[in-house]
Amino acid sequence: MCGIVGYVGDKQRPVVPLLIDGLKRLEYRGYDSAGVVVVSGGELHAARAEGKLGNLVAKLDETPLDGTYGLGHTRWATHGPPVERNAHPIFDSQGRVAVIHNGIIENFLELKKALAADGWSFSTDTDTEVIANLISSKLDGGGLLAAVQAAIAELDGMYAFAALTTAAGNGHQEIVAARQGPPLILGMGNGEQFLSSDPAALIAYTRDVVFLENGDVARLTPGTVEVFGADGQMVSRRRRHLDWDPVQADKGGYRHYMLKEIHEQTQAVQDTFAGRVDFATGEVLLDDFEVVDAALAGATRIHLLACGTSWHAGLVGKFLIEELAGVAVEVDYGSEYRYRNPIVDERVVAVGISQSGETADTLSALEAAQEKGAKLVAVCNVRGSQATRLADGVVYTHAGPEIGVASTKAFTTQLVALYLLALRVRQARGAKPVPALVQPLAKLPQALEQVLELEAKLEKLARRYRNAEDFLYLGRGINYPIALEGALKLKEISYIHAEGYPAGEMKHGPIALIDENLPVVAIATGDRVYDKVKSNMQEVNARDGIVIAVTDREADDLEEVADEVIQVPRLHDLLQPIVNVVPLQLLAYFIGVRRGADVDQPRNLAKSVTVE
Repeated sequence: MCGIVGYVGDKQRPVVPLLIDGLKRLEYRGYDSAGVVVVSGGELHAARAEGKLGNLVAKLDETPLDGTYGLGHTRWATHGPPVERNAHPIFDSQGRVAVIHNGIIENFLELKKALAADGWSFSTDTDTEVIANLISSKLDGGGLLAAVQAAIAELDGMYAFAALTTAAGNGHQEIVAARQGPPLILGMGNGEQFLSSDPAALIAYTRDVVFLENGDVARLTPGTVEVFGADGQMVSRRRRHLDWDPVQADKGGYRHYMLKEIHEQTQAVQDTFAGRVDFATGEVLLDDFEVVDAALAGATRIHLLACGTSWHAGLVGKFLIEELAGVAVEVDYGSEYRYRNPIVDERVVAVGISQSGETADTLSALEAAQEKGAKLVAVCNVRGSQATRLADGVVYTHAGPEIGVASTKAFTTQLVALYLLALRVRQARGAKPVPALVQPLAKLPQALEQVLELEAKLEKLARRYRNAEDFLYLGRGINYPIALEGALKLKEISYIHAEGYPAGEMKHGPIALIDENLPVVAIATGDRVYDKVKSNMQEVNARDGIVIAVTDREADDLEEVADEVIQVPRLHDLLQPIVNVVPLQLLAYFIGVRRGADVDQPRNLAKSVTVE
């Protein structure tokens, strides 16, 4: 994720210190590079620096900037390495438009080719440069607002961006911003206006804010804020007054950390693959992985070691690695691995999956594998943790802090990390990178955003089924682990007994539990086993069970066998589990809240199990 901050006003405030202050509050959103752009004397003036924000501050101390209004940005690299030329702001090739951007433009390659054919040049590796050139190409037909509106009509993907221009006809102070996915908040003052990707950067200056909605374009001048909807017409968005205490600010206004972290998944999964895939070539780029690459090239088996939710991620990882790389995979509970004398030698690569990197059982399992000659990989969220120190190579999930005890964004980012690992295994064993295997990742954040729009529907389902005593979750193939994870979330958060099962095994026991009081959640997506799962739903329906279907099909395709249908976007089959699990997280959350449970700190559970 990236941090965005902007200011326009007639208060004669020192603009650059204000922008830097906002970026300090947003530095957690990206520390690959930082930059500011201000307007002075009718010209754009910028400073950019690679690395953390302090490097930019040092550069500005040496060569100060001064202006009347401007934008600031802190970057987490998506397209292009984290070097100064890729730092934001990004300019068009004529130097008359500056853009700061958070998100991914899915069709940037097609747009880049078309713009290049029209004479626009490119000097960075970023998809943001496409936005800048595209806006500039539309300026001659009108002002900045019209140019942005015309440009976003050609953009596919997830983005929040803000733009400045000094082109003819734009001598007045003006910032234009657009949102499709990542958050963008406007702050209103008296004769001055602000924007940011997080309210925390605004509350020192104003507590009156507007949260832009998907498809919105906003125009900020010192005296006005105008918002236009996706149809180009001016709209009225609710003005809110933030009266947050420090804890509320930390929760971002959400009632619970768990709900906040469920919503953060849109950004978190993007951060996991950001800067690690070349969408043009299909190559997966992982730092300091040479030792592991050599081991993977000759590996006969890969052992995935984990506990709890991370073990479910490992089960998905087995499907990913075997499907994409053709290497045999075993998945073990860390707590069982070292006690069963596993068959391990130097031809084994052991992968420990742990959010904290301090899970005692997983660490013990990794040490046991290492003692027998295996090379080690850690899939982990915490830099410097014991797992990362022990491993020969690390795939960081970059999920950010997860405060809620029940894992949500840690799980989905682990799935993305394992997808990257599977592709890297494939590369290490000599297969040519395939762009079609990485390009679906660019669609993932937007798909998750669409799932989050189902929140009201899932809250309604929670009201309906909160008093159930048992739940059964069914899935086949790569979605069987998602059934396990859905059941685990419900158990953790609501204290309802729930069981996950392979759908094809239902007749081997669980079918005896089905009656008119049992909700059965069935995951029916993809093509390989869809018809099989639908048959399982028919069996539940015939015994008066309550069928709740999670599907990528139209609702009427299941109306005869399902009581409730939760429709999710369709993705590549190997990425579909990341989408499918989110409604199960929301269902567990809302049921837990309805039952009065402490969803952030469920009874008897700890965030990290650091003892056996």
